[in-house]
Amino acid sequence: MQWLSHRLSALPNTFLLAWGWQRRLLCAACGALTAFALPPYDFTFVLLVTFPCLVWMLDGAVDPAPGKRVQRFRTGFALGWLFGFGYFLSGLWWIGAAFLVEAERFAWLMPFAVLAMPVGLALFTGLGVGLAAIFWSDQFRRILVLAAGLTLTDWLRGHVLTGFPWNAFGYGVSGSLSVSQAASLVGLYGLTFFVVAVFSTSAVLADARPFRQRVTAVVAAAVALAAVAGYGAVRLWQAALPVADLDIRIVQPSIDQKDKWRPELRDEIFQTFLDMTEAPLGGAARVGQPRMVVWPESAVPFLLTQEPGALFRIGQSLGDKTELVTGAIRAEPGMRGADYFNSVFVIGTEGTVQGIYDKVRLVPFGEYVPFKPLLESLGISNLAGPMDGFEAGYQPRVLTTSESFSFLPMICYEAIFPGSLDGVSRRPDFLLNVTNDAWFGRTPGPYQHLAQARLRAIETGLPLIRAANTGISAVIDAKGQVVAKLAIFEKGLIDSKLPQRLDNTLYGIFGDLPVLVISFLIVVFAGFYQYNRDSRVN
Repeated sequence: MQWLSHRLSALPNTFLLAWGWQRRLLCAACGALTAFALPPYDFTFVLLVTFPCLVWMLDGAVDPAPGKRVQRFRTGFALGWLFGFGYFLSGLWWIGAAFLVEAERFAWLMPFAVLAMPVGLALFTGLGVGLAAIFWSDQFRRILVLAAGLTLTDWLRGHVLTGFPWNAFGYGVSGSLSVSQAASLVGLYGLTFFVVAVFSTSAVLADARPFRQRVTAVVAAAVALAAVAGYGAVRLWQAALPVADLDIRIVQPSIDQKDKWRPELRDEIFQTFLDMTEAPLGGAARVGQPRMVVWPESAVPFLLTQEPGALFRIGQSLGDKTELVTGAIRAEPGMRGADYFNSVFVIGTEGTVQGIYDKVRLVPFGEYVPFKPLLESLGISNLAGPMDGFEAGYQPRVLTTSESFSFLPMICYEAIFPGSLDGVSRRPDFLLNVTNDAWFGRTPGPYQHLAQARLRAIETGLPLIRAANTGISAVIDAKGQVVAKLAIFEKGLIDSKLPQRLDNTLYGIFGDLPVLVISFLIVVFAGFYQYNRDSRVN
C-alpha cells in the first residue's frame, strides 16, 4: 500500500517538474491521448488522466507572482497550443484521406493540410488555456477558470471564420448516451464546461492543502458526474417515444468517391438509386402510409433540374403518397456564368420539385476556396465536387412535405453546428441530414460525424433522419437513441417509422447564452479575486 501511495504521488511530480522539451512533449502527448475519448474509440476514461496532467503542467510552469500576467498568458498559451495541436492532430488526421481520392492532383497537399488544420485550431485551445493561466492559482477555482476559458474558446472556434466546432471537448462524453442527455439542458458548450471541470478535478489531489478539502473537491466532481448520468438515465428510461404517421426509407448506395463522377457510370448510378427506391418494403414500413424516401448528399452525378427525363423517372419510381428528399447540385444563371448550389430537393410523385434548400455553411477548401486568387496561384483549388465552387444559400429554412410534415435540412457538416434552429421561423417535426463521407473511407471521420449529428437531436428534442452515401446512415430518435442504422460501406436500405418529436428542450429555449454568461462571470470573478490579492501583496 505504501508503494502504491508513493507511485501515485510521483505521477503529479512528473508533470509539475517537467520543463523544456520534456514538458512540451508531454503536453502534446496528453492532447493526442485526449482524442481517444472521441468516436469510434469512446475511451472516456482517458480524460481522467489527460486533463489533470494539463493542470499539473500549468501548476509547474505558471508563475503566480503579482505583475506577471503577460508572462502567465504566454506560458499558458504555449502549453494550451501544444495540448490542442496534439488533440486535433490525433483527432483529425483522417482528413488527409480526402486528398487521396484524386491522388494525382492533391496527394502532395496531404501532409500540409493534415498539419495545418491542427496548427490553426490549436490557437483557440491556446487562447483558452492562456486566459485561464492569467488568473492561475493554487486554489480549486483554477479548475473552474480552465473550464470557463476552454468553453469560451470552443464557442469562438465554432463561430470565427464561418466556424468549425468539430471535436469540441464536450464530445468527449459522446460515448455515454446517458451523460450526453445533458445537452438537452446546456448544449454542446455546456458539455465542454462539464467535461473539463469534472475530469480535471482529480488534479487537486496533488495540492498542498488539507486532505479533507482535496477529497471534498473530488467527491463533489463525482457527485456532479453521477447526477448528470442519473438525469440522462431517467430521461432515457421514460416511456418509449410514439411514432408519427410517416414511413421513412433511407437509401445508402455505397458508391465509391472515385466512381461517383465518372461519366460512363452516370446512368448506372442513377439506376441504382431508382432500383433501391422501388425495392419491396421492409423493416417497420407500412403499406398505404405516407412515405418519404431519402437519398444522400449530391446523390445523382448530374444537374437534376436540367434533366426533365430524370425527374420523370424519379416520379415513376415513387409510389402513392411517396415523396423523395435528395441532395443534388443545382445551377442558376449568374453574372459570370452559372452559379452552383449544394442543395436539397423535395420531389413529388409526378417528378415535380416541391421545395429546395441551398446549403448555407460551405466547407472551406471543399466547396469554396477562401482567398481564391491567391491560393490558386499556389495550385490550391476545390477538393470536393465537380464544379468550380459553390455559392452559399441565404439562410436555413424548414421544408414541408405534401402530408404537412416539416423538417430542417442540414447538408453534410452543417449538422456539426449547435443551435441548429437559430434563425428558423418555426420548430420542425424532425431534422434531416444528407451527407457524403465517402471522401474519408474507413477512418474515424464518419463515426465522429454521426456522433455530432446525433447530439443535435438531443439538443433540440427532435428526431434525426440521416442519409449518407457510404454510411453511416441512421434513424435517431429525439433522445439520441439509434433506432436503425447501416454500417459504413454497406449498401442497403433502412425502412423505419419516423419517431415523434419531444417538447422543446431547455437548450432549445435559451441556447448557449446561459453557459457563456456563467463562463464569462467565472473569468471576471477570478480576475477580481486576483486583483484584490495582488493589491494586498503590494
